[in-house]
Amino acid sequence: MPRQFLCLVFGSSLWLALILQSLISSSAAYKRPVSGGKRQSFLERTLILLDVNTRSPVKVLNDNFLSLQLDPSIIKDGWLDFLSSKRLVTLARGLSPAYLRFGGKRTDFLQFHNLKNLAKFRGPGPDYYLKNYEDARSLDKLYNFADCAGLHLIFGLNALHRNPDNSWNSSSALNLLKYSAGKKFNISWELGNEPNSYRTLAARSVNSSRLAQDYTLLKTLLQSVRYYSRANLYGPNIGRPRKNAILLLDGFMKHGGSVVDAVTWQHYYIDRRVTKVEDFMKTRLLDTLSEQITKVMKIVQTHGPEKRVWLGGVGPAWAGGTNNLSDTFAAGFLWLNTLGIAAAHGIDVVLRHSLFDYGYNHLVDQHFNPLPDYWLSFLYKRLVGPRVLGVHVAGLQRKPRPGRVIRDKLRIYAHCTSFNNHDYVRGSVTIYIINLHRSRKKIKLAGTLRNKTVHQYLLQPFGTEGLHSTSVQLNGEQLLMVDNETFPEMKPRTLRAGRTIAMPPVSIGFFVIKNINAYACRR
Repeated sequence: MPRQFLCLVFGSSLWLALILQSLISSSAAYKRPVSGGKRQSFLERTLILLDVNTRSPVKVLNDNFLSLQLDPSIIKDGWLDFLSSKRLVTLARGLSPAYLRFGGKRTDFLQFHNLKNLAKFRGPGPDYYLKNYEDARSLDKLYNFADCAGLHLIFGLNALHRNPDNSWNSSSALNLLKYSAGKKFNISWELGNEPNSYRTLAARSVNSSRLAQDYTLLKTLLQSVRYYSRANLYGPNIGRPRKNAILLLDGFMKHGGSVVDAVTWQHYYIDRRVTKVEDFMKTRLLDTLSEQITKVMKIVQTHGPEKRVWLGGVGPAWAGGTNNLSDTFAAGFLWLNTLGIAAAHGIDVVLRHSLFDYGYNHLVDQHFNPLPDYWLSFLYKRLVGPRVLGVHVAGLQRKPRPGRVIRDKLRIYAHCTSFNNHDYVRGSVTIYIINLHRSRKKIKLAGTLRNKTVHQYLLQPFGTEGLHSTSVQLNGEQLLMVDNETFPEMKPRTLRAGRTIAMPPVSIGFFVIKNINAYACRR
């Protein structure tokens, strides 16, 4: 940070001394005696100075920025009836407003038939129908769940239903569109899931020009069904942007990018070989998302600079995740960092895989109990608005050594406080912080944030399992549903004006700066 800015903000030699102290290598063995003969380490005394640009937002995101995904495997696994659970509806409503994407690997193996006598149309084997078809009853349950929870449904259509010439067979999709229009279901649409992986998944491939033709055909179908003539269409929903996926996206944007309302892609951090909780806290892993976003943004801006970009499916691990890892408190570091990085890059919507299904990536477990990532998402929805603010920090990193890059283990993001939260007036600012250090970190609010009252929402694992815990405490109190329709009270801890924020080791915190009257957050 330039010296001129520091002098302007802090205005005294005392502040400058604190900044110089914080920039010294945190590995230095500087200690001084304290009462009782004990010594206080330099790490404990390091002070981080934080200010936020409250004049104008650096990005403005979709109001449904944090959204959800539901995997079609719930049809195969017979879990669709669980969507009528009062408790599950309550939990989903707690994350509204949001989109609900019904899509995943099984998207491209489902076909829709509105049939009265299902038995006549079963294929070989007793479970063929349940595993490969979606009927009107299933769609009704899915839509009613989304509607009751205040979620907008995005339905993924089967892109692997192909004609002999490899063109898309749209017959099943047209049946579904006509049925949904007759029911007046307010739905947005997409086609297929990770088309770059079709060769591996189904021994057939779809190139970029063919994929663009398929999306153009779907757009024509939507316009032919009066009720959906103005429905939104999203895609192409490529997988992690490596070489083949990047080439497919580039060609798609060139030949058919104009037909989609937002460009979608997916990102998963790790696979099921991960066996240590420490893997969820590696800064290099956390930084991979930023690199992938840059690749996608470069292509989109080349062919359609006005297009919004969505992270259409994201989770801590692919292939269902890892038990006692991707469903624990430790996974929350990846999830909150994903939201922070995506927002800073201007990703318009992030769809979390998955709200509820098999595996260990979900927000709600199979007994309808909220997992740590759910409570983190719940707080995010309550406190964080779509306007992203610039953050200015002094003393965050150690001085880089030759040939070595020092990665941040303290991650700080700032937004205007959500306008939907009536506990705070417009003009309030929400800061959220991830502390991956094994030591406590002290943060002093400076500049426009100085001497303001702060509400603290500190999240830590509950119980003796530490980072492996599937329970969360907020400001020292365990978070539990009161009953199937009632959330616990989210009580903040008030920090008096001018007080230093203390982040415990490996913790997550949301901090609302009240009565700041930030210009960027008033309008």
